[in-house]
Amino acid sequence: MLGQYLWPLIRISAFIVAVPIFGAQVMPARIRLVLAIPLTILVAPLLPTMPDVEMLSLPGMIITVQQFIFGAALGFIFQLLMQLFVVGGQAIAMNMGLGFASMNDPANGVTVTVLSQFYLTMAILLFLSMNGHLILIELIVRSFYAWPVGGAIFSGEQWLEFARLGSWVFAGALVMALPIITALLVVNLAFGVMSRSAPQMNVFAVGFPITLVFGMVIIWFGLVNFLPQFELRSNQLFEFVESFIGL
Repeated sequence: MLGQYLWPLIRISAFIVAVPIFGAQVMPARIRLVLAIPLTILVAPLLPTMPDVEMLSLPGMIITVQQFIFGAALGFIFQLLMQLFVVGGQAIAMNMGLGFASMNDPANGVTVTVLSQFYLTMAILLFLSMNGHLILIELIVRSFYAWPVGGAIFSGEQWLEFARLGSWVFAGALVMALPIITALLVVNLAFGVMSRSAPQMNVFAVGFPITLVFGMVIIWFGLVNFLPQFELRSNQLFEFVESFIGL
């Protein structure tokens, strides 16, 4: 009876700690606990029967560690979706001269560029507007049927697919930032031609503010592409999660 509630609580708690929005550092640990315990109480009677294993035995400890790893891994996958836009924003900021304009990210406790924080905020708001938080709760509940407690943990091929998500993040960030980086490259090439035709002009004094202004204008025009990019990447990630846990 204890395992029917404790093992789901461990998986759900690890998932809430690792997932975006719920796992942000600005959210107190008490709030996460308040979310995990009622959710476990609600879904535990609907879950498959837990294995008849002594909680304090070695198999019981192994099952406990497995539930923690599974919940944390599933939540970390959705963190990669948000970090894709952070990496893209940093690439754009470095090319337009905003790399020095950094601020503290309250969600992750790290320092990122202002542009990355802007993209991250938009991604989180879009995720909430599509009821992403409800989809996350649905996925963690459905995972108990695809990966029942006491079953085998990930295979080697699944761990390899999990590692390949790193390349997916960098590829998606590059695709998002490439149009703006290309436009800024054309601006820099124009300043290179100007410096050759007028050597007495100080390119660094003139080029930096103009590149910054052009970069802001290009970002403004490029915002119309943010929603399609977010929709594409989120759909790819949800398809990966469903195939990853066998839903």
